[in-house]
Amino acid sequence: MAAPRFHSLTLTSVTPETQDAVRLTFAILDDLREAYRFTPGQYLTLRATIDGAEVRRSYSICSPLSARDISVGVKRIEGGAFSTHALTLKAGDTLDVMTPQGRFGAPLGGKHNYLLLAAGSGVTPILSIAQSVLEEEPDSTITLAYANRTTDQVMFRRTLDDLKDRYMTRFLLTHVMDEEAQDVELFNGRLDAEKLNTLATRGLIDPTAYDAVFICGPQPMIESAAAALKALGTPEDRIRFELFTPSTPLPTSSARATVPEATGARVDVVIDGATRSFRMDPGEPLLDAAHRAGLDLPWSCANGMCATCRCKLTRGTGAMVQNFSLEDWELERDYVLACQFRPSADAVTLDFDAV
Repeated sequence: MAAPRFHSLTLTSVTPETQDAVRLTFAILDDLREAYRFTPGQYLTLRATIDGAEVRRSYSICSPLSARDISVGVKRIEGGAFSTHALTLKAGDTLDVMTPQGRFGAPLGGKHNYLLLAAGSGVTPILSIAQSVLEEEPDSTITLAYANRTTDQVMFRRTLDDLKDRYMTRFLLTHVMDEEAQDVELFNGRLDAEKLNTLATRGLIDPTAYDAVFICGPQPMIESAAAALKALGTPEDRIRFELFTPSTPLPTSSARATVPEATGARVDVVIDGATRSFRMDPGEPLLDAAHRAGLDLPWSCANGMCATCRCKLTRGTGAMVQNFSLEDWELERDYVLACQFRPSADAVTLDFDAV
């Protein structure tokens, strides 16, 4: 499996979705179509030079599998260099775009009953999942609860309304607002454990009936929703989540406050079938050492969240400073995040081609 790579893609459109959010759509030429084949729920890492500095950010794909081009949703955040830059882009501009990454979502096929929970810009991968399921699984049904502060902050509102009208018997959409009163009191407030308990009591959701649950939004919302669903009878292995902005490590992450380090280490990396080597100084981040050696390894967030830099430790020992994305089975098989990895041996090998 080839490591993710950047390609220069041209924007075909920049569509405002709210006052602070846009949909960026990139043309995918025929010779890159296989490279940008994605699973609904995955993301793209975008790269640009802003104020003289290279900036990378990951944004979830919002387009369905059937789309010829590929789109991501970007919401401006206060002080966000890339998200602010994104609002100035226009059709015809080019950006460096990494091939799709991420494990949020599942291959399509068969008949399923899905529950989707989203808050704010967390609806972006959820929209890709919903559209693709409705198109590719004609016997499947979806319940989507989408939380925002006010209606003018609802991203992809027209697309969601179109889906609701087109798939009336298969797509149930509920908006929850916490700063704008709605006609039905039930749909006011936060999408949290209390709200999910109430929705279940009223029969609007059935936590025991879903084949898969996908949750995307801020960490407190994810933790609250996942805990409530498990208490209501949803098997834990059916709940998947995508974390956009961590505040503290999730219970399932393996954050390590202190990591023993070697006094210096030789690092061999396998990428695209070739092996390259470099030296790490004590306390030096691995990605910095690789960059100093002229190696451009895959990375995006650099804080243990996105898993773009996932690789397998095949020789030597070490540990991660923190981990918000790798699951227990990956840790057991010696997968690590290069951005967080600190060797404790004099020599290590990291395989970026390992599936």
